[in-house]
Amino acid sequence: MKGEDAVTKALLAAADRFYGVPGYPVSGVLEKTGAETVINEKVAVEYALGDSLSGRRAAVILKNVGLNACADPFVEATTQGLIAGVVIVAGDDPEAVGSQNAQDSRYYGELAEVPVIEPGPGNVHQAVEEAFRASESFSRIVILRLTPDLLDAEVSPGKTGRMGKKGTIAPLNLTMNGRVQRARNMLGSMHEWSETSSLNVRKGSPAFVGAAGIKDPSTLPAGVSRISTVYPPAGTLENILDVNELGRPFVREHQYLVPPAFREPERREDRGYYRSFCKDCPFVLAIRVLDEQGISVTCDAGCCVLCMNPPFTTSLVSYGMGSSIGVAAKSTGVALTGDYALLHSGLPALIDVYEKKTPLLCIVLKNNCMGMTGGQQAYDILPYIAWADPVICRADDEARLREILVLPESPCMVVIEGDCPEGRHHETVEC
Repeated sequence: MKGEDAVTKALLAAADRFYGVPGYPVSGVLEKTGAETVINEKVAVEYALGDSLSGRRAAVILKNVGLNACADPFVEATTQGLIAGVVIVAGDDPEAVGSQNAQDSRYYGELAEVPVIEPGPGNVHQAVEEAFRASESFSRIVILRLTPDLLDAEVSPGKTGRMGKKGTIAPLNLTMNGRVQRARNMLGSMHEWSETSSLNVRKGSPAFVGAAGIKDPSTLPAGVSRISTVYPPAGTLENILDVNELGRPFVREHQYLVPPAFREPERREDRGYYRSFCKDCPFVLAIRVLDEQGISVTCDAGCCVLCMNPPFTTSLVSYGMGSSIGVAAKSTGVALTGDYALLHSGLPALIDVYEKKTPLLCIVLKNNCMGMTGGQQAYDILPYIAWADPVICRADDEARLREILVLPESPCMVVIEGDCPEGRHHETVEC
């Protein structure tokens, strides 16, 4: 069986949803899985995270440079957590045969602090399922690195049972620093997972990484090792004289990496306070209406994240700037974003949602400024979203808000207009 077909078969068995953007060398995998093609890689990851929150495993299929486009929600997911597994199937092109460059996706594992698995011809099926299990065990996205060598190779047919478990999102009472530390505390378990993984075969020197010429592990000649869990590193390589890798010397560079010491995550109660909306914020009324009507939302970065703090229970998670629309389209069905965040990077998801007629209520808080970073001037969004035929409402019109803030049967955009108060400053509330 060709590697491409083996990867496809394994993905179909392990995941529930598939998204992606075509590109060498993984266009064939995208096509054979029937993956939904989306407007860009960032939206693909946002959709996958929305599925995750709804308990569905999702795979995102993209080429190496596509990781750059989805980096924001990808990295944010490590801090915020997830529920069902999400795997990015990254097609690397070490020889730049069909790509702009030879970017090595494994380095994103270090940046985002996520597991990176590079399967070999003898463990494709096992590696795919293990990627989803690792995602759920460590509540973060996992990278499955594929190269043309593997996709074109003859591989051993395999089968592995699906054993899904649930990840967790970060507890709401953690501060942002606490969320970061909670995620970092799992690195010790990730190192242990890599060290003991059956995906790796240790026999001695030299060592081959992933698909670098090694077939079925049972046929490895004496004195040869194979490494598939390339991040975190699978222990030191002190007794290995030569490491054969496709791409840069990633494994060699990280062989002595050790996890950080455990630290208790900071909670709001420990810090003694939490932050809330500015006094006399005009948009608090809309948040209260959503709360009272029992409408759960996916919130964006910016002032919207404050609806995750007391006294509100409107949202549980935020995956970064411009992410709420894509995530909500596959989870809550309601996105809460600011006007600047929408223009910053939310428009592609909005276009994709309207193109596919996905039921979604997109609520935009329009204050014409960047409220979280000091009130810098923002562009007027209305000229750029006229095609969406938005419903426009003043922030103080409670009767109208209760009428329009309802779950729709098709894409719907509501723009709530309000002016930030003079001397605005987010309130600090003692716990």
